[in-house]
Amino acid sequence: MIEDDEQLAAMVCEYLARSGLQVSHCATAGSGVEAVVQNDYDAVILDIMLPDFDGFEACRRIRRHSDIPILMLTARGDAEERIIGLEIGADDYLPKPFNPRELLARLRAILRRRMPAEYRQTPLLRFGRLTIDRDARMVRVDNEERNLTGYQFELLRALAENAGRVLSRDQLMDCLRGHELEAFDRSIDVHISRIRAAIEDAPKQPRRVLTVRGAGYLFAKKQDDD
Repeated sequence: MIEDDEQLAAMVCEYLARSGLQVSHCATAGSGVEAVVQNDYDAVILDIMLPDFDGFEACRRIRRHSDIPILMLTARGDAEERIIGLEIGADDYLPKPFNPRELLARLRAILRRRMPAEYRQTPLLRFGRLTIDRDARMVRVDNEERNLTGYQFELLRALAENAGRVLSRDQLMDCLRGHELEAFDRSIDVHISRIRAAIEDAPKQPRRVLTVRGAGYLFAKKQDDD
């Protein structure tokens, strides 16, 4: 997050952290651009009114190095500036004041749109011995079909499509909107256990679907035998 309002930044960082996101904060455009260039972030929240140079210039500089999703967040809400922001490479634009839930929803939306091309274009997701067929809704390990319920398949698919990223329970619920969902997010833990029983060699010592304590779950892109 590149934002010179320290109080606002602290509020946003705390809110997003509670939703399972890890957030770094920079108070100037220069330090923010440098951080984006040097680190592997998933997205940028970028203010326009910054003390050294504005967010439009920061967006241009980021785009010289990266196609990372950028959400512009500013007190300026007129249509002309929204158009400029989008034309120079921003993915979305949210004027202040804003609802933190809307900010989170917009972040998740741009992250979904930026899903790696190989995951969007092929029905098959392959991870070593594990194959997930999105069209046939089948999961195989060493070409042997493993039985999962429809909900468990969707949960595994959401994790696999975000391989290498930690997903909180809230994020998983968001990924599964439109499907029949259990009422409480803790039910996800039960389904994760059953997924592990189906695809892991040692379900009590999982190597593919990992728990990140206090944050959520991580689908490992590779195992030692991949």
